[in-house]
Amino acid sequence: MSLIVQKFGGTSVGDLERIAKAAVHVKRAIDDGHQVAVVVSAMSGETDRLVGLVDGVEKDLDRQEHDAIVASGEQVTAGLMALTLQKMGVPSRSWQGWQVPVITDESHSRARVQEVKPHNLNACIDAGVVPIVTGFQGVTQEGRITTLGRGGSDLSAVILAAALGAERCDIFTDVEGVFTCDPRVVAKAHKLDKITYEEMLEMASQGAKVLHTRSVATAMNHHVRLQVLSTFTGAPGTLVVDEDEIVEQKVVSGIAYSRDDAKITMVGLPDRPGVAASLFGPLADADINVDMIVQNISPDGDATDLTFTVAKGDLDKALQVIHDSNGNLGARRIEPDPDVVKVSVIGVGMRSHAGVAGSMFEALAEKGINIQLISTSEIKISVLISEDYLELALRALHTAYGLDTDE
Repeated sequence: MSLIVQKFGGTSVGDLERIAKAAVHVKRAIDDGHQVAVVVSAMSGETDRLVGLVDGVEKDLDRQEHDAIVASGEQVTAGLMALTLQKMGVPSRSWQGWQVPVITDESHSRARVQEVKPHNLNACIDAGVVPIVTGFQGVTQEGRITTLGRGGSDLSAVILAAALGAERCDIFTDVEGVFTCDPRVVAKAHKLDKITYEEMLEMASQGAKVLHTRSVATAMNHHVRLQVLSTFTGAPGTLVVDEDEIVEQKVVSGIAYSRDDAKITMVGLPDRPGVAASLFGPLADADINVDMIVQNISPDGDATDLTFTVAKGDLDKALQVIHDSNGNLGARRIEPDPDVVKVSVIGVGMRSHAGVAGSMFEALAEKGINIQLISTSEIKISVLISEDYLELALRALHTAYGLDTDE
């Protein structure tokens, strides 16, 4: 029998009725002849509630106790899922991260997994009992509970699938799969049957919310086949696989966007060696990530304008760091702009096709959309544009790359 790991996110286990619907998927897989291990998130909103309780005492206290409290949400869901399956006649039991165990480092609230010891789970599965494992959590070598940070439950599922040698890891959520673009914005967007790890990684990093980058990167490294599908419909999902599993690639597979960027322009910086280091060094020291960068040299060669993007949530902090450093930098003025969005076209087919960037620029120009910044990778082109033009840009690009019809 093949083994499948099924992971259910917070919206999929938001109440007892939804837990019961999720349990139906588990029983169906068992009835189809599979062995199943289940990973669950906390019920929707529960982790935020627990974080709020911790912050109500005082922020930035003992991170070990923070994790002990925040991790309890998954424990409740695992127990409820086990009880629900037992009621349906499916032998099952809950497992916490420390019982597996999932061994992590000591970076509480953003721990990294070091090792999974699957012996206990294998024994459970071999005995015909479905293990319900708490996602998002692990344990240090010293026995303290840790949490894995954003996307931690997806990451837990992928890591367990790799450790157990699972045929596939199914990520059940509230969407039917990975779409060519956000269907709430582009009505003609359609679900992809398959997408490569690299494409999914780019889409996740450029704003698509379906999967977190850590889980995709881990699946790619361990060759764990992923399937993203809805808990609430019976529709097939999207498989995330190695490139060689996809017979013919389109040039562009999808279009992603992010509203989480802000632009900063340093006008009239002295054009001398070390200026960029003097700017970006303090930003890095303040744990501010810089994404897109472009530099323009003035005609006289004495000054330069430098534009870059940071996370919108880091804009005020970044401006403070820059103002504190500007006495040494010597910029004439600093121009922040939070009203921008990043739009990215993504596809492994770009490796073997010319003119992808030209098509993007032409499609945007025809709609009168000005491009402020550009960045590229082997399978991605990103542009920064005014927030006002987001929907127009997405629809224009979706049409330009032939994504309006599923052929």
